[in-house]
Order: sequence, then C-alpha cells, then structure tokens
Amino acid sequence: MNSEFNSIGIQKKPVDTTVVVAMSGGVDSSTVAGIMKKEGYNVIGITLKLYDDNKETTKSKQCCAGQDIMDAKRVANKLNIDHKILYYQNKFKQEVIDNFVESYLKGETPIPCIQCNQTVKFRDLYEVSKNLNADALVTGHYVKSITNNNTTNMYRAVDENRDQSYFLFNITREQLDYLRFPLGGMLKDKTREIAKKLDLNVADKPDSQDICFVPNGDYASVIHKFRPDSFQKGNIKNLDGKIVGVHHGIINFTVGQRKGIKVSDKEPLYVIKIDSEKNEIIVGPKEKIGKINIYLKDLNLLTDKKEFNQEIFVKVRSTGKLLNAKINFLENNEGEVNLVNPEYGISPGQACVFYNKDEFGHKVLGGGWITEH
Repeated sequence: MNSEFNSIGIQKKPVDTTVVVAMSGGVDSSTVAGIMKKEGYNVIGITLKLYDDNKETTKSKQCCAGQDIMDAKRVANKLNIDHKILYYQNKFKQEVIDNFVESYLKGETPIPCIQCNQTVKFRDLYEVSKNLNADALVTGHYVKSITNNNTTNMYRAVDENRDQSYFLFNITREQLDYLRFPLGGMLKDKTREIAKKLDLNVADKPDSQDICFVPNGDYASVIHKFRPDSFQKGNIKNLDGKIVGVHHGIINFTVGQRKGIKVSDKEPLYVIKIDSEKNEIIVGPKEKIGKINIYLKDLNLLTDKKEFNQEIFVKVRSTGKLLNAKINFLENNEGEVNLVNPEYGISPGQACVFYNKDEFGHKVLGGGWITEH
C-alpha cells in the first residue's frame, strides 16, 4: 500500500484515486475538475439539473440552469473526463422549493441554498458517489478543509469575502469526512487564473448571485407562482396592538425590514414580528429588533460539545460578521445562543452557525435553525 498521502489527504496515488467532482457549470467547480485532472486523479464530473428554466431565468446570474449544464459538458469534454447529468427536478421541487414557499408563508426568512446542500447536493450526490466507488466527492465551495486520520474538519475560507461555510453547517460528519474543497485556500482571482491556464471556456464567466429558482431576486413572484392564494391583505400593528396600516401579503416582509411598510410615524418603523396565523405585521422602532438571545432548533453538530468550552463565535446571516456568543444546549436538539452584543434583524428561518478558532483558522462546529421561543 502507498505510504504517502495524496493532495486530498487519501493514502493512495492520484492515479489510483477516483473522485467525483460536482460540476455546476461555473468557473469554481470547473477549475476544481481541471485541478484534479491535472494532478492525475481519475475524475468523474456530475452535474445536477435542479429545475426547469425558462427565458426569464436563463439570463439571470444563477446556477444549475440549461446554459450551465452545457458549460459543464463542454468543460468535461475539454478535460477529457467522464460526465454525467442527473435530473433531480422533482426532488428539488419537493425538498427545496416547497420548503422555501411554506417557510415564507409562515413568516420566516428561509435559506434554500442550505436546504439544497443538505439534501440533493450532498445527501443524494454522496450516495451516487459512493455507488460509483469514488474515494471522495470534491466541490468548488469556498471553505477550507483539513483532513487528518480520515477525519475532515471544515474552516472558513482564506478568502473571507467568498467564504461559504455558513451554507454547509448542516452536512453530516460522514459526508464531511468524504468531501474535499480544494479552493478554500485560494483567492477567487487565483481560481480564474488557473481556469485560464487550463484554457477553460468559463474562466471569465460571471459568478452566480441569485437563488437558482428565484429570477432576479424576486421572491414574491415565486410564491405567487406556487401559491397565488397567499397574497391576502392584513393589518399592520404597532407594539401596543393598534392598527396603523394595511399590508398586501406577509410574504412581502421579513423581520428587520424597513422598506415597504408605508406607515408614517415620528421615527422610522421596522418589522419586529410576522404573525402568519393572524396575517399581521408587527412594527416598531429599530431598538426593538435588536436581540441578545436567539433560540435554535434542529441542531447539527460536527464536533464534540467539549469544543464549546472555549471562545465561540456565531454567524446569523451569510453576509454577517462573526459574533461573540455562548451556546447553551437544551433538550430536543434545541439550543440557546447568548450574544455579547445585540444583533439586529435576526429572523426565524435563518441559520445560526457556530465557530471556534484554532491554529488553522475559524473551524465550523455546526449550527441550527433560528426559531421563535
């Protein structure tokens, strides 16, 4: 047996190592496929078709659409690697889109990218990769991973502006040990530079920015498509319970929102709470949306609880900064987060991700879903 570990931490020569690369058709996953091929690995590219796109979506900055599938196929042909397309539209509709719609109708602020990673991208792709006898599943996510003794830990990417660890907190320990993230240690410019050296046609392709099934960020249009009955008028109330206005559907609002309330007051008003059962929006001044205590459900831990005895940081939104916090574990896989300083605009349905810091950087410890207490 080969005594040396290869570049992805497996005790085999690259030529004897099979990897599945999840290829979305973008520059990141295409570059990863190119790197793996150049290093001598046996590469199988897999692209997921997740939804049926149309004229409205193919022009937007999204992933997993028709054009992206064609781009992935061209890259695979260029690299001379096997390439498979999996048609997961029904699974994606049932497990991601339907969940997104129902969550919004409950007054939450869902994050479908985490649901997608948790289900079709990693749960199902993990099983497919195992069935192909692959040694690892490799992706273009910007997270750093370090593998020792067949155990992989996940860290924030070197390029913190690109870091995607927030979206991956809900993968399982078994999946994490199988996953590899080659781009976590490099900057985006370096990725494009490698793509150009490999002469990949996607080297200058713009990054995907929108949620793949939400054209141009218009959430309301997606809800209307699947649940046209959900746009019901309701009352806007202040914290004293007084009716101060009327809204045209709770799905037009998220907690912490100021724009669109259209109610005059002596000071700016923000959405404090969304009561889906009563179809009401509760508004108030900015200081009322600050929170120190956050309650979580469905915790997913990637490490032992003893690691929470040291300094802990949390992220409560993908673009947010790391916040000092203390985690209290409760019964029924729930938890309470105590922040050192108040944070504004925290909404049920969002994720709260846990980190600590060691010699390799900020390590992902797990996380949970924000809920009302």
